[in-house]
This record gives sequence, C-alpha cells and structure tokens, in this order.
Amino acid sequence: MSAQAQAVLYEVVGGVATIRLNRPEARNALNSAMCAGLLAAARAATADPAVQLVLVRAAGPVFCAGADLKERQGMDEDQVRARRIRAFAAYEALESLPMPAIAVVEGAAVGSGCEIAAACDFIVATPQASFRTPEALWGTVGATQRLPRILGKRLAKDMLYTGRKLTAEEAERHGLVARIVAADGLEAEITAMARTITEAPGAGLRYAKACVDRGLELDPRGALATEILAIEDNLATQNWRAGISGFGGKS
Repeated sequence: MSAQAQAVLYEVVGGVATIRLNRPEARNALNSAMCAGLLAAARAATADPAVQLVLVRAAGPVFCAGADLKERQGMDEDQVRARRIRAFAAYEALESLPMPAIAVVEGAAVGSGCEIAAACDFIVATPQASFRTPEALWGTVGATQRLPRILGKRLAKDMLYTGRKLTAEEAERHGLVARIVAADGLEAEITAMARTITEAPGAGLRYAKACVDRGLELDPRGALATEILAIEDNLATQNWRAGISGFGGKS
C-alpha cells in the first residue's frame, strides 16, 4: 500500500463514502501523503455516481493536530510552498464535493484539522472535540479564510491572535458545529443521518447544496436566479417526479 493510501483510507458502503485520516501515530498531522490522499478520495467520490454522502473521519483520539511540522523541517522554501498548495487543493476538493459531506470530529482539530472539517457542509462533534488555529502564533499563515466566514471575523481573530481553543459547545454556539452527540451514541446518530440522506433523491440534495453554496456568493437577486435555474433544470430532467411520488406515504 502506498504512503498516500495508508495516510487516508477510502471506502464506499451503501452509497456512503468514508474518507478517514489514518496517521494516528502522528495525531493525524497533515503531511504530503495525506494531502494527496484527501485529494484522491474526494475525486473518487465525485466521480462515483453511487456515492450520495461523504463522511470525513479520523483514526485515533485526535481528528487532526495540524500540519506535520516534522516533515516541514526538512523542506526548503519551494518545497514548503508546494506542500501548502497541495493542502489548499485538498481542502478545495472536499469543499467542492457535489454531494453532502459531513465531518465527524471526535477529538482535537487544530489548524489544518479545522480547515478539513470546515470544508465539509457541516460538522457533527462529540463533547470531546475542540477547535484551535494557532498558525499565526507559530509564525506562519493559515486558517484565515474559511473560519471568519463561518464564525465571524472577531472570533476568528481571537483564535488566530491568542490561540483560543473552542470547545465543542462553544463551536456549536457560534455555528461551526451543527450537532453535538455523546460518544456512545455517535454511530447510531451517524447511521440514522446516513439513512435519511441516502434514501432521499440524490439530485435534490445536490441541487440544494449547489444553490446554497453559490447563492451565498451572490446578491439576493442573483441567489434567487440560481435557485430558479436549479428548479428549471430539475423539472427538465424529471427528477422531481420520483421524489413527489414517494412523498405521500411518509409522515
């Protein structure tokens, strides 16, 4: 198995693709192999018509401890730059997944870990999860774009300037975490969510995701036009009929 395949595990079961960070011995620190593995996994999910949901998880007690600084110590400036660009490509690939993507965070998410989780549509966390972005305090640059859009610039700056760590409860209160689930009930909750998503018409969920993501980049009139275009496309493909026909029997 290649270093890339070892660093990130990928499997598809019942329409659910699981992307799992798999460097628990290094607290899942993001290195070049993991960047490549995330990018490859996201591309595989995007290309697979059977995938209706992507879960991003981690092996071990830490979701991701940030960039692998040990790897970076042996790099020159060009190599560091290239490695950073590979990370950005991995985050973008996760963020651009056409189907719903959920990050499941059970431990600390630091720096790059916050980026990976925030690139998903939303985060389900256990009470043991935490979120921290200390890059500026380490003399480098990172986590300056996604978190301010989610948390607001003042809280994001507090985290960047002081190393403030958000607990799962704080992260939920400020909109970074969508749900907090006790560890002993996590798998049941994820299974129930996955069932709801995989039983729904995949086209409808993809339209919803595209409309929300695109609409937030536009003014209200442009956002409405985006939804109207999606409605027209949905009507033209007849995808809506299957959903409507199955709706009557549901409570």
